Amino acid sequence: MEVAAESVEVKRGNISDQEDDSGSDTDFEPSKLGTKEYWEDAYQRELETFADIGDVGEIWFGEESMSRVLRWMDKAKIPADAAILDIGTGNGAFLVELAKHGCRTLTGIDYSPASVELARSVLQAEDLTDVTVKEMDFLNCPGELKGFDVCIDKGTFDAISLNPDSSKDNKKLYLQVLKDALKDKGFFAITSCNWTKEQLLDRFSEGFEFVEELPTPSFQFGGKKGNSVTALIFKRIH
Repeated sequence: MEVAAESVEVKRGNISDQEDDSGSDTDFEPSKLGTKEYWEDAYQRELETFADIGDVGEIWFGEESMSRVLRWMDKAKIPADAAILDIGTGNGAFLVELAKHGCRTLTGIDYSPASVELARSVLQAEDLTDVTVKEMDFLNCPGELKGFDVCIDKGTFDAISLNPDSSKDNKKLYLQVLKDALKDKGFFAITSCNWTKEQLLDRFSEGFEFVEELPTPSFQFGGKKGNSVTALIFKRIH
């Protein structure tokens, strides 16, 4: 379950005047992109396409979104045996890149059965048989996710924020599950096309310490500078 920046048709307050971005609990208009049915249909189509022609499907936020996190991991000296969780793994493309980068303890989860089947097929095609992929709803797995050194989210928190049902409650639950999943001083890397830096800083202020913002493409409009994507690193603190 990942949201591509070009797929989201909801308003994102990313041309920043920080004063306009302070309300992290601002809810977006409900969208089909926040529903399990949408993602199951999407990944079922991608699964069929992969079976037919070997195309893994869309790389959400583009390949650079993966590369910038990998560069940060190198700079932060994340060890090869670090336990890494890909939240909402989608087609498993990021798991492939992480494995090729030398990461040895990888887990991907997604609540879409078609996504899980696709990710496993993609990994098998790359002869990456030591990567774990589980069908699991991140918001409904109490106590099942623990001990991770790094958690990565590339669009899943966006999708949760667009869910027509209980979006506000789900965002709070997401935070709690994330805190439980990470070790103390573990890292959380999030890429979002819906939330600004200021909103994410506010949202993840409880139990996390801001580490750094990863550079993303910027634009100017009406004399203001903004980013179409925000990528931040947090550290879990108790």
